[in-house]
Amino acid sequence: MNSNPGLLYALFAYGAWGLFPIYWKFFKAVSPIEVLSHRMLWSVVFLGLILTLQNRLAELRKLRRRQVLWLVATALLLSCNWGLYIYGVNTDRVVETSLGYFINPLVSVLLGFLVLRERLHRGQQIAVVLATIGVGYFVWQFGAVPWIALGLAATFALYGLLRKIVTVSPMVGLTVETALMTPVALLIIGYWGIQGTGGFGSTPGLTLLFMGAGIATSMPLLWFNNAAQRLSLATLGFCQYVAPSFQLMLGVFLYQEEFTQTHLVSFGLIWMALVIYSYTSWTRASKTLAKG
Repeated sequence: MNSNPGLLYALFAYGAWGLFPIYWKFFKAVSPIEVLSHRMLWSVVFLGLILTLQNRLAELRKLRRRQVLWLVATALLLSCNWGLYIYGVNTDRVVETSLGYFINPLVSVLLGFLVLRERLHRGQQIAVVLATIGVGYFVWQFGAVPWIALGLAATFALYGLLRKIVTVSPMVGLTVETALMTPVALLIIGYWGIQGTGGFGSTPGLTLLFMGAGIATSMPLLWFNNAAQRLSLATLGFCQYVAPSFQLMLGVFLYQEEFTQTHLVSFGLIWMALVIYSYTSWTRASKTLAKG
């Protein structure tokens, strides 16, 4: 199968995720909780429409109670991740959010070792140690824990771990997750609407941006699903660094956030860890395929 369309879909998906700060910056004067509530609400509307057009609504009825309980946990993790990301962007910490998504693959590796008892090969061990040194150096120099970066990495890695346990397709899973959080989102939106303090309806532009959050959330997932069907996991793994790279460039060059020598050393150690992790994983996968 020709991999070019798959690569294009992957670049669309990760490129869109990398450019997300531009979208969320439009909500700088709005509470992150309100933005998150609308993101949940309009995502479930858009995803429900997609599933209807694809004649896949029957998949929702086939979910077992155990699967739904797992999806409650993943919905809470996803809410924390999305909310923390929006908060980070709109408090001018885009660089720190990018750090979180650079660390995320290595946190996932560590969770696989601790929870699933997966063995770490030498490259993974070196990568985890280098990333830990990078974060430790950041804390030592600044005297502050990059809690937004660590929170994003931890919540998304835990989310990935639980989604690996519960066998539900990405589209159906995200639809259920957003649907589970929608009642809470509606209560928050309704309360602020009654109080007259909500942003929805205040201006046509802001209202359209709220509604567009569902499309902005769902379209990259559709592109990612198409990419995953056409590309090897190794290629998809390399593409995932496009998103935090874009975020970092936006933070430094567009939003003029601070990027000191300490940032350079910390990011440098983490980038070195990712190069080692990616290269050793790719070579091991190639050897396995060659033997097969």
